Amino acid sequence: MNGILDSIGSAITTVSDFVCGYPLFILLIGGGLFLFFYSGAVSLCRIGYSIKALRYKSEVAGEGQISSFQALMSAIASTVGMGNIAGVAIAITVGGPGAIFWMWVSAVVGMSTKFFEGALAIMYKGHDSAGEPQGGTMYIILHGLGERWKPFAYFFAVVGLIGTLCVMQANQLVESVTTVFTTPAGIENTLGLRFVMGIVISLVVGAVIIGGIRRISVISAKIVPVMVTCYMLLVFVILCLNFDKLPGVLASIFQSAFSLEAGIGGILGTALTGARRAAYVNEAGVGTASMMHGASRNDNPIREGLVAMIGPAIDSGLVCTLTAFPIFIAGNYASEGGIKGLYIALNSFEQLLPGYGHYLLMVMVFFFAFSTMFSYSYYGLKCTNFLFGAENAKYYNYFYLVMIVVAAMIPLGAVVAIMDLAFALMALPTMTSLLLLAPRVRRKMKEYFAN
Repeated sequence: MNGILDSIGSAITTVSDFVCGYPLFILLIGGGLFLFFYSGAVSLCRIGYSIKALRYKSEVAGEGQISSFQALMSAIASTVGMGNIAGVAIAITVGGPGAIFWMWVSAVVGMSTKFFEGALAIMYKGHDSAGEPQGGTMYIILHGLGERWKPFAYFFAVVGLIGTLCVMQANQLVESVTTVFTTPAGIENTLGLRFVMGIVISLVVGAVIIGGIRRISVISAKIVPVMVTCYMLLVFVILCLNFDKLPGVLASIFQSAFSLEAGIGGILGTALTGARRAAYVNEAGVGTASMMHGASRNDNPIREGLVAMIGPAIDSGLVCTLTAFPIFIAGNYASEGGIKGLYIALNSFEQLLPGYGHYLLMVMVFFFAFSTMFSYSYYGLKCTNFLFGAENAKYYNYFYLVMIVVAAMIPLGAVVAIMDLAFALMALPTMTSLLLLAPRVRRKMKEYFAN
């Protein structure tokens, strides 16, 4: 059984590596850079306006189910997940310390991309078969680009069903439990054990997502600020205990990012690794943000875009850095063979806080993983709604919960490859629509800031 799963995982990885190479890098970073300059460096010059826009928490003028603040917290809940821990460790292992620098660059670029996603989600809302207001890339394509682009909208919805199945979260959550609890206790890590864990996870997730976007958004608005703050405090303690190592850590990041010894190929490889991981972490240009912000009651597209822009600053800019620094200080990432993302992070925290470091990180792992799985269920539900109608969308949650169990049992290499591949395919229609409709957003920007 394990041999068959390994073969499938190897095949998926080969396809993913081809699709998610430089074409994805050019699409997300190249397209994002265009949007960055086309918007007048909105992610740098208008960040103050984002904070002001965030104060509008109770919009009632437009169609929607949640406030802008709840939309942002729910979007962050999906991005501040296992990718911020396991994904960062994978990026460092594959691309070296310099990958973190390129994740920072991707965060700034991603903020501009998210701005356009949030704005267009409000500009081009649609309605489902039940007459309920809906937003997302598929509606942006239909109502913004026109009927002849309809196949592109359906393509996004199909790959969106795959890309939002939270397989990374479920797989890494099970891996963390086996690493910290069951294996040290002498319990063999069998397929049956992982199956049972998958069942437990699906029951917890099911208890929340059955309440729909309103319950998901309320929970996200409460737990996201708390979990990010707690993670900051945990890493702050580690940094205080290892303050003398910080200069060396910062130096290694910049030296690795622009290493002359590695040559142009080495620099591009490091940049590619960081950008690919950042794409998974902040999801800028993937299309998930437009689905969440499309549920906002905000009727002002630019204000919603400014709120959406905050997301990458928190997930890729802040939380990923919080994960990277302890791993660098511990210094054991280069000695680990293969892709063992979460294992590296757990070992690093345990090394720096002996006796309880891995347990403290496990608390964050539970919060991060479950919050992401809550939000991802909504994305898949939106895609199902678009493809099969509102009357059939209710069955998606059952499919989602079953896939959590399946994801708990498949190899990590296959999980990473599936997510990379699906996200690359989701990015194609999303970035295409953002680039084609960017002039309309810029016109709205001029009106907004003129007033």
